[in-house]
Amino acid sequence: MTAPLSPPAPSGADSPTAAAGAVEASKFYGIGDAQVRALDDVTVSFEAGKFTAIMGPSGSGKSTLLHCLAGLDTLTSGATYIGGTYLASLNDKDLTELRRTDVGFIFQAFNLIPTLTAEENIKLPMMLGGESGDTAWIDEVVTAVKLDGRLKHRPSELSGGQQQRVAVARALASRPKIIFADEPTGNLDSETGAEILSFMRRAVREFGQTIVMVTHDPGAASYADRVVFVGDGKIVGELDDPTADNVLDQMKQLGS
Repeated sequence: MTAPLSPPAPSGADSPTAAAGAVEASKFYGIGDAQVRALDDVTVSFEAGKFTAIMGPSGSGKSTLLHCLAGLDTLTSGATYIGGTYLASLNDKDLTELRRTDVGFIFQAFNLIPTLTAEENIKLPMMLGGESGDTAWIDEVVTAVKLDGRLKHRPSELSGGQQQRVAVARALASRPKIIFADEPTGNLDSETGAEILSFMRRAVREFGQTIVMVTHDPGAASYADRVVFVGDGKIVGELDDPTADNVLDQMKQLGS
């Protein structure tokens, strides 16, 4: 891979142990009067070993921020980084490799391969790199997300909650530096969603994982260590040790 560049020196909101972040990041769509500023000069960092939620009204730019941080979308100006690597410094091949080895993804739509078994879906990022992974670790993850006995089933043979458990296990299986989750419980009932969020919380506390999650749900955000609020493409507030109630109060102030 391309030699990593150093991320910006920490100052203000930046953390000396940042797992990812953005520096003066802007993303514009359209031109002239029709231009939309999805991100407008955003500087933010996400601490390693922490669970951070990103919240904001519909159209606030929260998902755009997540996608640019993860290298799934590009910026109009500014920079994003993962660990010590600026994403703009990588060519397409190296960016794909970084996403495979250093990043885990959990999406609302699960994004499983329908022709693969649950086990094959979990191991897919490693299989693509010709690796088998740490068997003991994968077994621990599978047990933790309660997929024992379901590994030979294909996605169509699993419930929505079980499919999302596969997606969570896949994200954790290669021990990435950071996991990005975009509305991971949006398609789940409240009980199953709470189980998924509890495991994500456990992955941070017990396994040292780093998770950045976009959600519209104050209850989901309450599982995080920190909530970053986005409004009109800008960072407009933060909360540490959030509760569902104080997250809801903040969202009301944003007009959500």
